[in-house]
Amino acid sequence: MGFTGKRIADIFGEDVFSDSVMRERLPKETYRRLLRTIDLGEVLDLDTADQIAEEMKNWAIERGATHYTHWFLPLTGNTAEKHDSFISSGRFDGRVIMKLSGSELIKGEPDASSFPSGGLRATFEARGYTIWDCSSPAFVRHDEGGATLCIPTAFCSYTGEALDQKTPLLRSMEAIEKETLRLLRLFGNTASKKVIPCVGPEQEYFIIDREKYLEREDLIFTGRTLFGAEPPKGQELDDHYYGTLRPRIAAYMRDVDDILWRLGVPAKTEHNEVAPAQHELAAVYEKANVAVDHNQVVMQTLKRVATRHGLRCLLHEKPFDGVNGSGKHNNWSLMTDDGINLFDPGKTPHDNVQFLLVLACVLRAVDRHADLLRLSASDIGNDRRLGGSEAPPAIISVFLGTQLEDVLDQLVSTGYAQHSREGGMLKTGVSVLRDLTKDATDRNRTSPFAFTGNKFEFRMVGSRDSVADPNTVLNTIVAESFADACDVLEKAENFEEALHKLLRDYVTEHRRIIFNGNGYSREWAEEARRRGLPEIPSMVDAIPALTTKKAEELFARFGVFSAAELRARAEIKYEIYAKDSLIEARTMLHMANTQLIPAMISYAGELAECAVSLDKAGADGSTVKERLAKLTGYVRKAQEAQKRLAAVIDEASSRPEGGDMARFCREAVVPAMEELRRPVDMAERITKKAAWPVPTYADLMFEV
Repeated sequence: MGFTGKRIADIFGEDVFSDSVMRERLPKETYRRLLRTIDLGEVLDLDTADQIAEEMKNWAIERGATHYTHWFLPLTGNTAEKHDSFISSGRFDGRVIMKLSGSELIKGEPDASSFPSGGLRATFEARGYTIWDCSSPAFVRHDEGGATLCIPTAFCSYTGEALDQKTPLLRSMEAIEKETLRLLRLFGNTASKKVIPCVGPEQEYFIIDREKYLEREDLIFTGRTLFGAEPPKGQELDDHYYGTLRPRIAAYMRDVDDILWRLGVPAKTEHNEVAPAQHELAAVYEKANVAVDHNQVVMQTLKRVATRHGLRCLLHEKPFDGVNGSGKHNNWSLMTDDGINLFDPGKTPHDNVQFLLVLACVLRAVDRHADLLRLSASDIGNDRRLGGSEAPPAIISVFLGTQLEDVLDQLVSTGYAQHSREGGMLKTGVSVLRDLTKDATDRNRTSPFAFTGNKFEFRMVGSRDSVADPNTVLNTIVAESFADACDVLEKAENFEEALHKLLRDYVTEHRRIIFNGNGYSREWAEEARRRGLPEIPSMVDAIPALTTKKAEELFARFGVFSAAELRARAEIKYEIYAKDSLIEARTMLHMANTQLIPAMISYAGELAECAVSLDKAGADGSTVKERLAKLTGYVRKAQEAQKRLAAVIDEASSRPEGGDMARFCREAVVPAMEELRRPVDMAERITKKAAWPVPTYADLMFEV
């Protein structure tokens, strides 16, 4: 389905079983019962579920659907789905009944033994359950397989443990709602009934030509280039960033928008990113679990539409060395059901004591649990991106800006804040350009966790990762700080005195996490160490944060994870790191053995023949001989590195799965891969283009 040219308002959400569709199609009492389930957590009885399922099925069939699927997020990092047709029992006259029952809507039974479980499920223990998340709307997806009704669900084991990313997210959303309402009641707010964590992800990605993609085994098997010399031109001129969209990309983006809008995804912003062939798509804020589902839809749509346009979408965090990688900025805020943004400081933040307490609690949460926040953005691809002067460093800090930092300084020095800095006016000196009111502070693109006016932007998340884990951690750690603050203030004899003391104590103890400077600088790394902030350089180093006593107590307190679920996730992450590393290493070895080193040897032979011919002709062959000597040296180094990589792959494969194998991959396999890459990339620079067997960086990034 391509772009139709219709108005956004006419097509937005037309493939979604949305609140407005349900209100129109469901009996009033059925609709009210569903709302009570969504808003109040009341149990949905089977009769009501049957009525909802019947209308959902009828609506989906009207949209062309023949099948339905429980659509969930297992711990593979991808979505999963099993398709069932609406066909029910046959009739004696040869016709069939089209049916979706309430029990089929609410519960599915995928095989849980074949998904990562980290030991929660044995191979012979197969039963798992998908459970309808009625707070995230079902939708009909149109693709090459036809139309399918997708029902967002959670995924749990037979014994109740979460085997997915959504279940813990939903648990964390309930936890932060409960603790935030406690805090609001302390300030006399009895009107707000719900608190909603809201998320707006910014999705970065690369687009390359599909035919060239299919010529690169490394892109096919790993999502990134394992070899490749930098092209003569990269991103040095900053001319791609926000540049005019090329026609092929513009047509692609138009089709992506059209599909996303029909699916109710509020895709808003799109532009060229910094690196050649890199782009970004950002969506408007939504309820956290809906935003997580919609971001998965965005990634799937980006890939599907690319194929239709003869393109390929790369979501890997670092598909090309030497240019910026891709991230996913997670914009996070807390909203009440009556429209209050708890992160809105107002025009005079020093007078907004509720905001200051919320801010102090967030600082405390991030400082106490920086390791968990870092872990939530850990990914083998992100290891190649974070800290590379293109993305936030691997050290967690919080940017507040000069206005809020000044307010907090006043709190620490006197116990009270008396004033707030103002932004002033922006004057350009041009009469036809209107003077503008400036924000009270600048922005900081080097900060991992930045306050940006009325929200926090967690900038470390990897481009291909779900935003479920980061928001689960954010919700839980802030819920803890809110709960601890409420425990103190609810018992206070003098609320005002206790509040100001708590504010001062929290800010004084945790101000070390505040940093408004250049996060890319070496000086900051040294300063962070002096402050005692954890520096966690890799995914393997981050994983142990899951199984600390502190983490187990935190997540158990709010019912987000059990100790067994945390241990399982740690085991899965180790396995993913090791398996991804070995897939990359084996792919690299295969490309070197079958394509690149043979091409280097072949071209060396061509150069040798040329040198002999020049000698026979009495011509100067020194330049050819010099190139031959260099290339021969690269061949020798590549062959030596190839043998070492094969040896460490064998050693890694013989180690027990888990942390030991993952650490060996990081310490031995990854360096061996880099050692093989260096001489091959150097050889590419002096090998004639026709002799190089795979598309180069210039071919991939500039020919779309």
